[in-house]
Amino acid sequence: MGRPAAKCLPLENRRGGTHLGTMSMPFKNLFSIFRAPLLLLLGALLPLAAPAQTATEARGLPTLAPLVNQVTPAVVNVSVITRAPVEDNPLFRDPFFRRFFNLPDKQQRQEQSAGSGVIVDAARGYILTNNHVIKDAEQVIITLKDRRQFPAKLVGTDPGTDIAVLQISAPNLSALRIGDSDILQVGDYVLAIGNPFGIGQTVTSGIVSALGRSGLSVEGYEDFIQTDASINPGNSGGALVNLRGELIGINTAIIGPAGGNVGIGFAVPSVMARAVMEQIVRYGEVRRGRLGIEMADVTAEVQRKLRLPSFNGALISNVQSGSPAEQAGLREGDVVTTLNGRPIRSSAELRARLGLTPVGEEIEIAIVREGGSQRIRTRIAAPLPSDGGETQTVAQLPGLRVVEIERGSPLFQRLRGGGLVVAAVDPKSRALQAGFRPGDIIYAVNRRRVQTVAEFQGLLKAAERGYAVSLLRGDFSLTIIVR
Repeated sequence: MGRPAAKCLPLENRRGGTHLGTMSMPFKNLFSIFRAPLLLLLGALLPLAAPAQTATEARGLPTLAPLVNQVTPAVVNVSVITRAPVEDNPLFRDPFFRRFFNLPDKQQRQEQSAGSGVIVDAARGYILTNNHVIKDAEQVIITLKDRRQFPAKLVGTDPGTDIAVLQISAPNLSALRIGDSDILQVGDYVLAIGNPFGIGQTVTSGIVSALGRSGLSVEGYEDFIQTDASINPGNSGGALVNLRGELIGINTAIIGPAGGNVGIGFAVPSVMARAVMEQIVRYGEVRRGRLGIEMADVTAEVQRKLRLPSFNGALISNVQSGSPAEQAGLREGDVVTTLNGRPIRSSAELRARLGLTPVGEEIEIAIVREGGSQRIRTRIAAPLPSDGGETQTVAQLPGLRVVEIERGSPLFQRLRGGGLVVAAVDPKSRALQAGFRPGDIIYAVNRRRVQTVAEFQGLLKAAERGYAVSLLRGDFSLTIIVR
């Protein structure tokens, strides 16, 4: 039985290659010029771990070893056991043949994969990892750096941010302190720690290459840190650490040929991961609310018209009638520049931050309107109700119960037509594992509009190779892929 590494969500699968050659003379000269400042910079890192300082000075070499020794005990290997259908003889697909030989309806084999995780609470044994690492898991085993192994309990997951929380019961755990990813700057040094390809704990280094990356997945809750520290399959769920030894990201995705590293990796910011964990620990899930706005990025025309100092911010393109946004006085054309004092770089960042704000919490939004600045306070509201229609099950998605939206209701007007509201999702059901949550508003399957349960089931039956369900969750549009 093989042990494949849990892939770091490859975002592209291009063909390509890399040539490794000798360093040319101009680069050698540049290295000679910058060698002394670089050694001085690395030497400044030694005070981070005072107990190891004397040994490193005795060797006369700057090193990151004290920092690595400090943080690596908190990064764990996540071993996941799942079941997958067995590729069998075509005769086994014949129902008569299966009944004649008394074969089970579904033959499955056990599969094992490996990912990474980060202990963030030693007292309670909480571990952060990626949702895609533990998805469909029957059993999860945590292996510590000292080779102790413990079974893990799944506390909860959030497919929208690809974050999951596990828990183990074990003595003498080491935890990473969660840092403030909002103060990161492009060029900051970072370490990526994980279990690439299942070969064992590995540390790589690099810098923050970019901030606020989005548009990399279908869920919409994105505000990725981009780094050139090597992230490979199996690093998913591992730690991105700053030079203070603080967790500032959960390694999640890469872009590269055949899923390998080419220096473009992405991590969920620690601020987002912490907010997700707090809700999962409290409620078992992330409960997203509603502000009632639609938003877009700031364009050159908007920047020029409103005399904005930069392209940072999120343009409000629509305000829903009766929503908290309308009641607070927000208008179409306003540009949101900060949320709770934190700068907003893009509409994707605003979506992500609003999506992690609990229902009922008060927020402060700074906006630019007609050349002037204003601050507006409002509260995040609960999602719109389902209008109390008859709850129906969906045969193709066991565990999912939906309600048709009544004509003339606020939801019907918002969608400019009908749709379905997810009334309930059974625990441990296929629908829950796929990512459906109570309150989701389903409006399309494979880009074809649905307004009734019959239309929904008909499109699911016709989709032989899987389907993409388009839905609204709070203020955001999502797509859930089911195969």
